[in-house]
Amino acid sequence: MAVAVVEERQLLKAMRWYDGFVVALANPGFLIGSLGYSIGALGGWGAMFLWGISMAIGTLSNWIYSESAAMFPEKPGGIALYAHEGWRKYFTFVGPVASFGYWFAWSSVLALFGIVIGGLIKAEWFSGNTWSLDYGTSTLPTLGIEHFIAAGLIVAVWLFNIFGIRLSVKVAYITGAMLMVPLVVFIFLGYLTGDWESGNMNFGVDNWQEAVVWLYIMGWSAYGVETCAAFAPEYKDTVRDTSLALRSAALFSLGVYILLPMGIAGVTGEQAAIDNPIGFFVTGFDQILGGGSDIMVVFLIASLLLSMNTATADGSRALYGIARDDMTIKQLNHLNSYRVPARAMFLDMIVNLALVFFVGNVLAILVAGNLGYMSAHFFALTGFLLLRRDRPNWPRPIKLAPAWLGVAALLAAINGFFIIYGASHPELTGYGGSKETWIGVGVLLFSIVLFAFRRIVQDGEMVHLREETPKMP
Repeated sequence: MAVAVVEERQLLKAMRWYDGFVVALANPGFLIGSLGYSIGALGGWGAMFLWGISMAIGTLSNWIYSESAAMFPEKPGGIALYAHEGWRKYFTFVGPVASFGYWFAWSSVLALFGIVIGGLIKAEWFSGNTWSLDYGTSTLPTLGIEHFIAAGLIVAVWLFNIFGIRLSVKVAYITGAMLMVPLVVFIFLGYLTGDWESGNMNFGVDNWQEAVVWLYIMGWSAYGVETCAAFAPEYKDTVRDTSLALRSAALFSLGVYILLPMGIAGVTGEQAAIDNPIGFFVTGFDQILGGGSDIMVVFLIASLLLSMNTATADGSRALYGIARDDMTIKQLNHLNSYRVPARAMFLDMIVNLALVFFVGNVLAILVAGNLGYMSAHFFALTGFLLLRRDRPNWPRPIKLAPAWLGVAALLAAINGFFIIYGASHPELTGYGGSKETWIGVGVLLFSIVLFAFRRIVQDGEMVHLREETPKMP
């Protein structure tokens, strides 16, 4: 006799909009993690200009995603699931490609920032440590103490999250409060102390090609403010809280992404960012306050831990959401007794431990993941347009004015251009080459394999290129 097994647990409704705002403070953490590289390459004014453009695109996109989130308040996993709803009538492979690309980009943040934190701790408190572990082959990295610190942090962040959303949000509040200290110091205090000098600022964007590739790379950070949508089913008032979280987080991040590059570059100068793209924050802190580098490193670590915490929460809900919508293996459609997607979180942890121990320097992997992440935004924006056309009578608690259709089309076209040109010319930033692009393509192709496995092997169905969609819920 056949027995149907039904997943009865639901995500816990325990968040308000301000909780989502705090979780989205990971975005300034993302900026801190990569700002030094952009200032060194583009100059202070150039970095401020391009980060501002990137965040402006992310802010407008968040306004659009507020309508999509209100249409599907029960869907966890955020914008990739909205892309699936808009596109599955035309091409079902868009859903798994967008969702898996979205997940991989968020997930790999854990390994990247874990190694960055490990490097900060080693440089500040264990600078004389020379211990290393060599696999005995040039194809695998030589591991240092920073890699094992990263592994420990990945496991710790996993533990924060598997015991429920409340603990995860509490950690976000603590690290978010600590993040405010370097933001206030660099955005405001440098002007009051007289340490900010316009002579430290230059516009180093040499041509439009370089600008386009940098905007493609910056998208993984600036657009990440959409993370608020991934928690839509967990807000107490789904429609109101999701919308307020998306919009408030976007506006706050827009201010930070413009003012922080200008504030820190004007204090330290570009050479400090070139010499040490992460540690130059400590240099700036010492210049403004006359010391206290230990304290600054603690604040930097807190901001990066916040980003790791958000990446675990967001990425795991993306995996859970796509399994729930029959786009990847069904074992990931599971919530533990604390009503969080613990299996997806465990997979996140294993993938990132593998990145730490077998890749070592994951910056190129993150760039590879950017292909899928930017594609998810392209499909989410075009999916918004398709939903307006194909489901005109679907309930929309938030319905944007008609002018937003043109905005969505413009943003989708811009992102499409960034993807095509940026993915084919990553060497213009020094972040990677064709190898990293092909890694990104491989991740997206693997999503199609898992999609086919789910439909054919686990569900006993054929893979359909198109699916009928309901006109009403």
